Amino acid sequence: MKHVRKRFVRWLNDMKIRNKLIFFYVIVVMIPVLVVGFIVIQYFRQDALEKATEQTEVNVQRMKTQIENQITIPINVSNQLLLDRDMERVATTLYPADDPIMLVNAYRGYTDFADYARAYSEIRSIQLYVQNPTLQDNLEFMNATSKVRETSWYKEAAERGGRSIAWAYINDATAYTNLSNATATKQLSLVRQILFPNANSLGVLVIQVNTDYLNSLLSQEPFDTMVADKDGYIVAAKDRSTIGRTLSDMGFEVAVGDQEQERTFERNIDGVDYRVSINTLIPESSKNGLTIVSAFSSESIVHDANRIGLIGAGLIIFILLMALLAVYFNSRLISSRLLKLNRNLNRVAEGDLDTVSRIDGHDEIGQLSEQFNYMVTNIKELMNQVYEASEANNRLEVMQREIKLKMLASQINPHFLFNALESIRMRAHIQGEKDIARIVRLLGKLIRRNLEIGHRHTSLKSELDMVQSYLEIQKFRHGDRLHYELAAAPDTLDVFLPPLIVQPLIENAIVHGLENKEAEGTVSLHASRIGEEVLIDVIDNGAGMTPERLRQVEESIREKDEKEESRIGLRNVHQRLVMTYGEECGLHISSELGKGTQIYFKIPAGRDE
Repeated sequence: MKHVRKRFVRWLNDMKIRNKLIFFYVIVVMIPVLVVGFIVIQYFRQDALEKATEQTEVNVQRMKTQIENQITIPINVSNQLLLDRDMERVATTLYPADDPIMLVNAYRGYTDFADYARAYSEIRSIQLYVQNPTLQDNLEFMNATSKVRETSWYKEAAERGGRSIAWAYINDATAYTNLSNATATKQLSLVRQILFPNANSLGVLVIQVNTDYLNSLLSQEPFDTMVADKDGYIVAAKDRSTIGRTLSDMGFEVAVGDQEQERTFERNIDGVDYRVSINTLIPESSKNGLTIVSAFSSESIVHDANRIGLIGAGLIIFILLMALLAVYFNSRLISSRLLKLNRNLNRVAEGDLDTVSRIDGHDEIGQLSEQFNYMVTNIKELMNQVYEASEANNRLEVMQREIKLKMLASQINPHFLFNALESIRMRAHIQGEKDIARIVRLLGKLIRRNLEIGHRHTSLKSELDMVQSYLEIQKFRHGDRLHYELAAAPDTLDVFLPPLIVQPLIENAIVHGLENKEAEGTVSLHASRIGEEVLIDVIDNGAGMTPERLRQVEESIREKDEKEESRIGLRNVHQRLVMTYGEECGLHISSELGKGTQIYFKIPAGRDE
């Protein structure tokens, strides 16, 4: 797992920033938003289906109640007719063929069927079928001919008891008459047996239900709703063109019969998904009942939800695409600015220090551009400083080589020089010139020390020993006009410093400070330790300098180029101190005309050879 994570991180690091921003936008924003949008759309779609299903079930229950209220009227009327003796008398009386007036009067005297039909809008008509050949069909009392007796509804009613009611979708009375212009239609009808105990016979009562009322109720339903009989024939429907067809013809192959049921299921009909809700109504005292079917296509219900979902999905996709364009534009802007900065870096890497980054903006990239320019400027300054320091080192090396050459030149035939000086000293000593002998000895010692000096550091004690030899020689020249003082603290004598640093300062004080002075002169050298540094101070009471002359001297010792007349003096001492210890350890001069000059410098006390 750790290895996979490292490979993924490496893969991301190798990806360009523009592609990286687009990748994370797609993974973190676009895909989650699309997934959530799809889930929300599916939720609304399913919620619409569930609410429509609940509404369908409620509508079916309401329709069941309304239908039950309507068919209760035919049931009550049939119960009343079950004991109607007037109806029995009219139906069972044998009328003479030669006296038709008797039958007409009997029909005219019995008006209950017509009265019930007029009193209840739920009833369309009432017929009684009996086996009495003396009757004439008047669409109320009907002779049960062989054609009638062969019908399934008549057979079932004749076989059942009088208390059992059946509901069937059957032809009306005109189908069983001899009227040539009669047009038979099917109607939902209540069918039950009527017993005539006095005549020891029976009849079949048929009460046709007025389905116009049912159709008007169904037309107000939001979904396709149908009422079917026990055989599946549609007796009433919202779409009246389906009346008379079977549920199977409509594609709703559902179980019908005399068992009460209540269920909801899905069914695909001709490639369309339907939600079907079924509820069976078994009225009181009925053997079978009516099946109420309500169906709606899922597409019709979720159409609005799909439309809203499509609009929402379109808006989401549009917003995501606009955001993607914004991310792409921003990433491209960032990438182009970074590439421009990268090209500037490459130019600097190739040595072009005149490169200037011109990137607009004050964001992080703009700040990097400003820092880049600042960095390039600093590099140029540092390189210039390095170049100047290198030039100074080169010049110093040249100077040191020239000094070395001069010193080597002065070393020509040293044994001859030292032997000559020794001979002079011995001759002076023999002749009693002890002062001359001493000075010659000191001069030889001084020359020998100068010739032996190399690049090694020397101790302050050794340097002061050579300074004292030099001062004794100068005192021999000037006599009582020259006085000197060498005062060095004991803790400074072992400090190492470059050779020929102090003696040129003493020589400068005598040559330029005291030789042009007629009165007595004094040269003092003091060495003291201050913390981790040693301060060396040379003071004379000679002629001194004007401020203008002092400024010229200070400028001359700090000049980079060595003039032809230069020699080992203040400038050489200053340059060697700076190169060895740094700028802060160079010579410092103070002077006042007519009062003298002070030259001092400081070196680290911890420096060893």
